[in-house]
Amino acid sequence: MPLQPVSRRHDRPAPACFSADITGHVLLNTLYERAVAKGVKIYPEWFVTSLCIEEGQCHGVVALDIRTGELIPVRAKATFFGTGGYGRVYQHSTNALINTGSGIGMAYAAGAPLKDMEFVQFHPTCLIGTSILMTEACRGEGGYLFNNQGERFMQRYVPTAMELAPRDIVSRCIQTEINEGRGFDHPLGKYIQLDLRHLGGKKIIERLPGIRNICIDFIGIDPIIEPIPIMPCQHYSMGGIDVDKRCASDIRGFYAGGECSCVSVHGGNRLGGNSLLDTIVFGKLAAQAIAEDLEGGGALPDEKPLLKLKDEVEQKLGRLATPGRGKAYRIQAELGTVLDEKVGIFRTRKEMEQALQKIAGLKEEYRNVGVSSTARHMNFELINALELEYMLEVAHTITLGALLREESRGAHFRTDFKTRNDRDWLKHTIAKIGPNGEPVISFKDVTITRYQPMERKY
Repeated sequence: MPLQPVSRRHDRPAPACFSADITGHVLLNTLYERAVAKGVKIYPEWFVTSLCIEEGQCHGVVALDIRTGELIPVRAKATFFGTGGYGRVYQHSTNALINTGSGIGMAYAAGAPLKDMEFVQFHPTCLIGTSILMTEACRGEGGYLFNNQGERFMQRYVPTAMELAPRDIVSRCIQTEINEGRGFDHPLGKYIQLDLRHLGGKKIIERLPGIRNICIDFIGIDPIIEPIPIMPCQHYSMGGIDVDKRCASDIRGFYAGGECSCVSVHGGNRLGGNSLLDTIVFGKLAAQAIAEDLEGGGALPDEKPLLKLKDEVEQKLGRLATPGRGKAYRIQAELGTVLDEKVGIFRTRKEMEQALQKIAGLKEEYRNVGVSSTARHMNFELINALELEYMLEVAHTITLGALLREESRGAHFRTDFKTRNDRDWLKHTIAKIGPNGEPVISFKDVTITRYQPMERKY
């Protein structure tokens, strides 16, 4: 299906090229097809366990071959991470199950700085129970939001924009309706209705075929006939590995792009469509930067740090291969719950301090985690346990950054500091792992070029 820059509501130009409501899948399939056509070597059953950084130089990674259980050191002049966001540290997220944020946590644990981790975007319209994204196109095509009183409640909050207000505002409005008792009841939680029925079957089938199929397959609802039960869920990570516009970090030979990185083009609140654009633009820029930096060849980094790291990973796997100890899935479930409840759409000092205490306790519990089988090949429980260590670090940096940022900006909303404060907080949050394993937070000035910060219209 070709990408089409066609008009949408009220004959306004579309904000981005799109392919019905499956643009991401179209881009993904195209990328994979081109990679195969170009003969790019892909290792689909390798899991990267650790990033090797020593004295400001990246030496490569240590990977686990899932099929054989073998640990493999991979030495490289340049290492690029495109590992995606950290949505699965939250209980309710639109992200795929693999989006644990382990790549971000891995870079952090190796010494790379993270930037603006507190800026977590929540999408307003996610399917109850599964948290599958009911895309922005639902409202872009003219969908309505109703509470249990049959009221298009956005009229009360943002009458000039209604359902087309920015994601963070719509998410807060929906959550307010639910918190104040105007949501619907469902065995899986409270929800609001997303109503597409007035668009008509022809338009829904033509413009929103993916959404219709998801509703039918996952919850047994046809949006042509019934409203969709939705709730806000974690959706996107504005923060990530701190890189410049070339996707280069301050670690020699280490680059990152896409959602795992933070070039800061999204500020504190990404606009719809920009994440797909981000991957395309910065994927190309990173490739150019790596080619430039490697021009003239040069020697591979020293192999000794990589072999030393492999030995450390071997020891870690040995510790985890102890049946009868704590279970990773229980800790991950508790982590998701505490982030949902304490570091979610609305944030307060008290709740985030409670979250930090809980995360510290979960980190301590992780020391006693073990897996049921000592086998390494095809052991996904082992992989989940390895990822959990990095998820705990990611959650720690999110929560600490949010606690320290005493203002509301973009998707970060403090009910105890409700306004944006450019005088004190127009700056980036930088998190680095300290000597004791705890995050050390510093701040960096925001680079402002052509456009000065402006107050919102809403």
